[in-house]
Amino acid sequence: MVDTAGTPRQRRGTLREEQKRATRARLVEAARTQFSAKGYAAVTVDDIASEVGCSRATFYLHFPAKVDVLLALSDEYTAVSTLAVYLDLDRVLESGSRAEFTGWVTRAIDWFQQHRGMLPAWDEATVLEPEMQAIAREGMLALPNVMTGYLARWPEDRRDEARLRVELLSTQLERFFTRWAMQGTIDASAELAAEVLTDIWFPALVAPDPG
Repeated sequence: MVDTAGTPRQRRGTLREEQKRATRARLVEAARTQFSAKGYAAVTVDDIASEVGCSRATFYLHFPAKVDVLLALSDEYTAVSTLAVYLDLDRVLESGSRAEFTGWVTRAIDWFQQHRGMLPAWDEATVLEPEMQAIAREGMLALPNVMTGYLARWPEDRRDEARLRVELLSTQLERFFTRWAMQGTIDASAELAAEVLTDIWFPALVAPDPG
């Protein structure tokens, strides 16, 4: 079927969908740039729309509120890369190698380095937005839950403790990175930090002897 101009309607619909997806992607990328530069609270919907060259109305066609574009960015990270870091940890702990664990800590620090621009925005939004608080909690719970090998080595009645250990590890890594790389209040090489963090956490994640 064609319209009165002779253009296939399905093709026109496809083009509109492609344009819509492209605009959404540009808004997400503009939000990433703005949040990385200013944090979350200081950025407005107008800032994001202006960077793309569209109106507020166009922004709201794609996202109900500013927090929703941050959630789109959070989904991008938590759905793939963050969980991949802890799947890697599960593999490393299975090896029982201290050297492998030090390598994992180094890779985790590199992950934070890669995403450092967004960390302040996530922290601010978690304080300001109830939706982000719930999602941050779900994301934290997801980290130990993907570590099926690690959890299986713990007695069933101590698995909540096992999960808490992973959550505390993640929290300490984030706080260390913030103070070390972003605030400059910790003076140490990445190599020394990885060794000391290994001293603390490698034995802490070993499951108790069943005997």
